[in-house]
Amino acid sequence: MDSSELLQKTAERLSPFETAHLVDFVRHLTVKSALSNPWIVCGFLIIAFYAVVVRSKFVLAALFTTISLLLLIRYTMPAEGDSLNVSSTLPFAFGGLAIGAFLIYLFFIKTE
Repeated sequence: MDSSELLQKTAERLSPFETAHLVDFVRHLTVKSALSNPWIVCGFLIIAFYAVVVRSKFVLAALFTTISLLLLIRYTMPAEGDSLNVSSTLPFAFGGLAIGAFLIYLFFIKTE
């Protein structure tokens, strides 16, 4: 196998990682598909492992915020055809307040 064939096969294998494909993937990404995508879950696990090993409070807080907001949006927002009403808005608002209260406790109240 000469180098031109190797370069052609490499370019063919890396074509799903082109910018246009990545932008299209992110544009059509939903919360449900993000929570079930193994690449995104693996990325969260790698970041969590790094944060635990380094003991970085900021990285752990950012990871907690991202995951909890994803879960909050997934379970409290209505389906596409439904309208927004009080029964779906109140859990979202109080869930957001709980996340904010936990972050305030973590950074300003809790001492090590």
